[in-house]
Amino acid sequence: MFIENNLHEQCRHGGIEVICGSMFSGKTEELIRRVKRAQIARQKICIFKPTIDIRYSHEDVVSHNRNTITAIPVEHSRLILRMSKEADVVAVDEAQFFDEGIVEVCNELANMGKRVIIAGLDMDYLGHPFGPMPSLLAIAEEVYKTRAICMRCGGLATYSYRLADNNQQVLLGEQGEYMPLCRACFQELQKK
Repeated sequence: MFIENNLHEQCRHGGIEVICGSMFSGKTEELIRRVKRAQIARQKICIFKPTIDIRYSHEDVVSHNRNTITAIPVEHSRLILRMSKEADVVAVDEAQFFDEGIVEVCNELANMGKRVIIAGLDMDYLGHPFGPMPSLLAIAEEVYKTRAICMRCGGLATYSYRLADNNQQVLLGEQGEYMPLCRACFQELQKK
């Protein structure tokens, strides 16, 4: 048993996987899928979400398709580091809502040999890079960009167009507040 554990420790490589894209593109679905595969492999997993995200549940990570997985809501990114010491896999949903310290936390976790899976919006409703996501994309070993379907033309959508009349960068949204759009449709509506 000692030899097996020692080999496991030697073969353990950390890394950061970022899942990004627009609203309704399946980011959380992909995060849940990866976490469930790690659970099948009997890996120790910790899942986190920002306390601000209470759209569907206070504790669970919930996709727009209502798939769920239990998570720990945290106010500050440093708590993730403290609460995931025993984990093999650390998953974080809605990373754009975390403070910039999430980048250092993810690097530290990966350097400790942990697999870090991050999901978040890469752009805000204006099409600008969102929060710590650009930095997370830069340090990731793997970037997986999900795309939705444009609600105007049926093409591939990478933008989250805000329908609600609100100029705050952070507005938790569901289908009534946002609509996925392709670049051309997004640019056309931004001009109006």
